Order: sequence, then C-alpha cells, then structure tokens
Amino acid sequence: MEETVMQIKDMFRKKIDREIQGVIIVGQGEETNVAQELEEYVVTRELQRHFADFFAAYKKGIQGTTPKMGVWISGFFGSGKSHFLKILSYLLQNKQVGDKHAIDYFIEDQKITNQMVLADMQLAANTPSDVILFNIDSKSDSNGKENKDAIVNVFLKVFNEMQGFCGSMPHLADLERRLSEEGRFEEFKEKFEEEYGDPWESSRQDFDFIQDSVVDVLSDMDFMSESAARNWCEKATESYQISIEDFAKRVKSYIDKKGNNHHVVFLVDEIGQYIGDDSKLMLNLQTVTEELGKECMGKAWVIVTSQQDIDSITKVKGNDFSKIQGRFDTRLSLSSANVDAVIKKRILDKTETAAQSLRLLYDQKATIIKNLIVFNDGVEKKLYANAEDFAEVYPFVPYQFNLLASVLTSIRTHGASGKHLSEGERSMLALFKESAMQLMDDEMGAIVPFYRFYDALENFLDHSHSSVIIRAYDNSYINPEKKEKDVFAINVLKTLFLIKYVLEIEANVDNIVSLMITSIDDDRISLKAQVEDALKVLMRQMLIQKNGSIYVFLTDEEQEINNEIEKENVEMPEVITKIAEMIYEDIFSSKKYQYPSFSGRYAFSFNQAVDDRPYKANQNYDIGLRVLTPWYEGGTDDGTLRLLSGQGKEVLVVLPNDDAFLTEMRAYLKIERFLRKNTSVQLAKYETIKEAKRVEMRERNGNAKLYLTEALKEATIYVNGDVLHTSGKEVTSRINEAIGRLVQTVYHKLSYIDAAMVEADIRKMFKTSNQLSLALGDTGESNVHALDDVLQFVAGNSRMHMKTSMKTIKDRFMKAPYGFVEDDIHWLVARLFKRGDLSGAV
Repeated sequence: MEETVMQIKDMFRKKIDREIQGVIIVGQGEETNVAQELEEYVVTRELQRHFADFFAAYKKGIQGTTPKMGVWISGFFGSGKSHFLKILSYLLQNKQVGDKHAIDYFIEDQKITNQMVLADMQLAANTPSDVILFNIDSKSDSNGKENKDAIVNVFLKVFNEMQGFCGSMPHLADLERRLSEEGRFEEFKEKFEEEYGDPWESSRQDFDFIQDSVVDVLSDMDFMSESAARNWCEKATESYQISIEDFAKRVKSYIDKKGNNHHVVFLVDEIGQYIGDDSKLMLNLQTVTEELGKECMGKAWVIVTSQQDIDSITKVKGNDFSKIQGRFDTRLSLSSANVDAVIKKRILDKTETAAQSLRLLYDQKATIIKNLIVFNDGVEKKLYANAEDFAEVYPFVPYQFNLLASVLTSIRTHGASGKHLSEGERSMLALFKESAMQLMDDEMGAIVPFYRFYDALENFLDHSHSSVIIRAYDNSYINPEKKEKDVFAINVLKTLFLIKYVLEIEANVDNIVSLMITSIDDDRISLKAQVEDALKVLMRQMLIQKNGSIYVFLTDEEQEINNEIEKENVEMPEVITKIAEMIYEDIFSSKKYQYPSFSGRYAFSFNQAVDDRPYKANQNYDIGLRVLTPWYEGGTDDGTLRLLSGQGKEVLVVLPNDDAFLTEMRAYLKIERFLRKNTSVQLAKYETIKEAKRVEMRERNGNAKLYLTEALKEATIYVNGDVLHTSGKEVTSRINEAIGRLVQTVYHKLSYIDAAMVEADIRKMFKTSNQLSLALGDTGESNVHALDDVLQFVAGNSRMHMKTSMKTIKDRFMKAPYGFVEDDIHWLVARLFKRGDLSGAV
C-alpha cells in the first residue's frame, strides 16, 4: 500500500483557512476578534524593545508631569504599525475580554518576560484613561484638509464623540456639553424623544429638520428662553471655529473633572499619509501637540503612526519644526524585517510530522531546489538556508517576504489607488494567508509562485493597473481557451505588474522564471521556454514592453502613449545616421590613424561610412572605414565582401546579424520625436509618464550603445580582400589593426622614408660641405628611394617641358602610395638642390 502524500492544508498547527483580520482597521472592534488578536499577537525582539520604551515614557506622566507626551511610530507598509497601535490601545484602556484583561495575554503567554516592563504596563493599565483610537483620514471631512485647522478639528470631533456628544456638528456638541455639565443631558434626550418620536442620537445629524423640536424642548425645560434657543439654532448652522488653545483647555478641564489622575490618549493612525508634504497641516499638528503638552502636562498623550520617521517629515520646506520634535520624544521605528517572524509563527507554524517530512524532502532535493530558484541581478534575495528553514517557510520562498514588502510600498507610492488607504491596509499576514489557502489542496512539494499575491491584492488596485489584467482574459491571443483563471501568460503579466516599480529585482527572463516556480519538481528549462513564449505574446499585444533585457508591465495610459509613439514614423536613413554618429563620435572616435613608426609623425585621415551613407559630407581620403549593419542591402556574402574590401581601399566591419541595437535606436528616435511634438494627449498621469519616457529614452540610447559595442566586438573585419584574424577583442584596437594593414597596402611607399627630417636638418645640411653623405658610413644616403622617386617625377616633367612647382610635388607625394608629410618633401627637395640634381628643373 503506497503512503499518501500529505496535503498542504494538513501541515499547519492552526487551520490555514481560519478567519484572520486581514487588515487592521483602526476603529473597528468586534469583541470576538479582540481575544484572537491579543492571543495571536506576536511580540518580536524588536517589539519587546518598543513596548519597554513606550511604557517607560508613559509612566512619567502617571507618576509626575512631563511635557514630552508625543509618541511617533514609524514603519513601512506591512511592518505592523496599525496593529501595534491597536494593541497599545487595548493595554492602555485595560480592555476586558471575557474574564481577562488585555495585559493578561501578555503575562500568561509570556509575550513579555521582563518584570520591569510588565510592572510599567500594569501601572498604565491601572491608571484610568480614555483611549481614542482613530484613522485620521477616515475621520476628517472630505474637504477638511484644505482647512489650516484640519487637525484640531478632527481631534475635537473624536474627543466629542468619545464623550457621547455629536462628532460631526461641534455646535451641537457644545450644547450637549453644557446640558451634561448641568446634569440635564439625559432629561433633554428623553424629552426630545417624546416630542419628536425618534431618539436624539439618531436624529441629531439632521439638525436642519429638528430645529423646532430642539427649540421647544430647550424652552420647556427652562434651559433657555425660546428666543435664545432660536438664536442659538441660527448660529449652529454657521461654520465653527475653535482655537487650539481652547481645545487644549477643554481637554484639561475634562481631565480635571474626572480627577483620580485621569488620562486621555489620542491614538492617530496614518498621520504621515494625511499630512503628506503639506506644511500647514504639519504646523497644525505641532501646535495641537504643544498646547496639549503645556495644558495637561502628561495627562493627555498623542500617539501617531506614519510611514516616514519624524525627521524626514519635519524637513518640510522652510518651517521650523523643532518644537514638534521636542514633544514627540518617544520614537519607535518598526521594520518590515520582522514580518517573516510573525508570519512564520501565526500562519506557517507546522505540526511536528509535517516539519519532519519537509526536512526530509529538502535533504533529498536540496541541490535541485538550489538550481531551480536563482536570481541574477546583484541584489540579495534570500533563499532556503537549510532543511530547518525550508520546513519553517514552506510553501513560500524566503525572498518573498522582503520582495512583497517592497511591492506593497511601491504600489502605494505609485498611486495604485487611494482606496486601500482609508479602509486600512492589506497586511502582509493576510496576503500570505490567502496565497497559502490557494494551495491548500495541493500535495507537499508545491510552492507558492509570486503571482499568487496578485489575486490577494486585486481589489486594492487602481483601475489603470487591474483593468489591463482583466482585459487580458478577453484577449483570444493571450487566452485562446477562454479560461477563467490560471492562464500562464496572464500569470506572467501579473508577476510583471507586481515588480513593475520595485528596484530590488530586475525583470529579466531568468528572474521571471524563478518567480513563476510552482513546484520543486518544475523543469526550469521547459518553464523558461514557456515564459519566453508568453512574453512574446504579451509584447505583440502591447501589454508589456522590452527595454534591453528587461520586460516592463504597461498601465492603460502607458499603452496609450506607447501606441502614439509606435505611430511615429522614423525612416531607415535617420536610424543609420544616428548609429553612425554613435560609432564615430562615441565608440570609435579617432579621426586619423597614427602610423606606428617615427612617433606619430604620420597620421592618416580616413572616410567614415555606415552602410551606403558617408558619415560626413565631402570626405575624399585615400582610405576608408565602412561599417555594415544587418540592414545593409548590398551583397554580404564572403566573396563580395572580399572583393569590395580589396578594390575600395576600405576596411569593412561587418556586424553580426542581430539588429538589437538598431531596434533600440529606432525606439529612442520614436520617443524623442514624440516628446518633441509634445502632443496634447490629455492624461492625468501624462506628466509622470513623459518623465518616465525621458528616462526610457536615455536607457534606450544606452542599450543601443551597449549592443552596438558588443556587435563591433563580434564583427567580421575585411581588409585588403581578406578576413582580419586578430587576437584583440577590444573594438578600437581591432579596427586600428585593420586600418594599419590597409595603410601598409595603400601607402606602400611610405617606407621609402627611413629617417625623419625636420627644418633644422635642412639648415644643417646647407651649412656643411657637400661631403655629408660620406659621413653616413656605408649606408649611403638617407631616404634614398624617396629621393629617387622625386627626382624621376621632376625629370619626367622636364621631358614633357613642364616646370615642376613645390605644389605639384606635394600633391603627388603627400597622397597614396606615398603619404609623406610637408617636412619630408621640404627636406627631399632641399637635398636634391644641395646635390645639384634639380638645377634648372624647378
């Protein structure tokens, strides 16, 4: 009987499909969840320290007074800030769940073992306090941010609500407070219900409709005269102003009335998100905190969470925020690094049997697994360290913790929807749980591929991202079988979307393959072929684009702009001209070939061309360099090229048949043309996309240069009717060597100069007697062949009764096959004069 393979859902200690609150929504408290939340809350090493620091600071306000009553909790998406804030709120209000208090969970499960810290926590729990926990974005009015007192208004609203007063209408809250202070609020509520028929709490929102009843009740109660009540109602519909000082005094008087060392704690989630880079809001927060600190001296606390730490937020232009830094003296920074510890403990904890089977499996297949999941871009990605690690993290791969944290942060900064912001964030916990649930019926050996996280995130995404993927399902090229889910090409598309804005990973084929692994038995080679096919389809459908070796997901707007760019017409000659410029200005920029002997005395200019196009007009040198691209339409068979290079006195550099550099250059020119036209495509995100296109344009140019340089290294070079065989791989040295060979053939009489003479030598020659030549020993005359040729040239002219001028000598001997320089010619002529050979001829 063969043993059955364990299914993934049977591996975990706690059921993987149990209800876990996926999002910590501040301001939601169902009692049932609170117990589970406190029970499953994992206090990581980092949090041990934060609890200790927080309660040590809080204690100062209990045992005495302190002006430093601000706590700033920072940390990125998924680092557990909101959760930490919520747990603090349970501890501070000494929340009771069944017959236990919040702190009991910390003591019994030994979440915190340091007795000093537990004593501080107990002290805080025993201090009576009103805990007001809220998400500032969802509590603020829709247009509230424009108001420079936005923050104090939100604080007032939640403070009123906490006391049972009307939050949305501060005028009403003031009336309720006055009634309450005189002990007549309950009486008012009863009378109102008798008069109006509905309870006060549910009717007060519609103040305009109940004014008459309110006036009647107030005057019946003898609380106000009818006319005073009428007046008050008129005022109640006007806008409400409260100064920050008054607000702080109001909190102070509330605390004093309560007596008994009473505390009020404002816990504000996502303040950083709300403030953004608005310095007015920042100033407002500073003043609120400062006044509360001055008035209440440590009995009122402000605890906020923010993605940025306080220092980076207070760098807002030109204002002095040193005061706020003084108030927010306790700063706790949560890192996402601990997320994996929490997830392993709360979700991935395995039964002993499962852990053992997994360790065995890893030991058998360690090498296979190591060769299966590999990344090739310089940034470290964690992979399984050993069998123990494998058993703990399975069915995930360790790199997924950090990569997903980066993905969430990047989606958030690139405006993939504001939806999830006020509704609370997706926690990493929920994403891992839901992704594991998708595999719960698979057998041991299956692995969660990265695209599974997309499905868990989908409802939180911006339309311009998700609609691309939704539409891909209807595209019969991408999804020919009309499947509802699990279309391979779409899974590749989801993967590319997730890593679109992430710097830690490069979206090249090999990395995409690693992200797509769904089982430790996958065959990497066939998976790679599948991925490559999928990428081709997606590119043809314009849903992704390829930049160099990297594939990029395109949003709706980007697709629209790419279509516009695609329509730009770039002619072949334009691309070739640009390539020529790149070769002759950038890669091989020397304009002359330096002849090696006589230390650079002889430098030969050469014509420069690419395919049939000269790089610069009117070049008519004796030799040339011509680069042939894969787009060249002349004959490129070996025979033709040998012939061409022999006859044309040219070095031919024949690039390999890969036109990647031309494609990149064409793409560069299309974008450039599009940006230059600056068409009036009215898109909200147009500016950012244009900026991205500028960056892409530079990248394309860089890629073109890279590919072109590679192509030049691999090129076949023809010179003098032959293929050049050279050891060098370096572009410049290869081409120089070829031109050198050409120069030796074309200027084959340059070697007639065996001594380089200058003006000084001529002077010396005329000073000395004619016997100079004898001093040379047996070698006879310097540059003797050159002298002979000049002499013959002059004699030939004489025979035809022509005078020879210096100019004609230069025209003849500075060109091929000689290539002499002026100094050579001056010396030769002078020497012939001195010898007496030229008398009468010149």
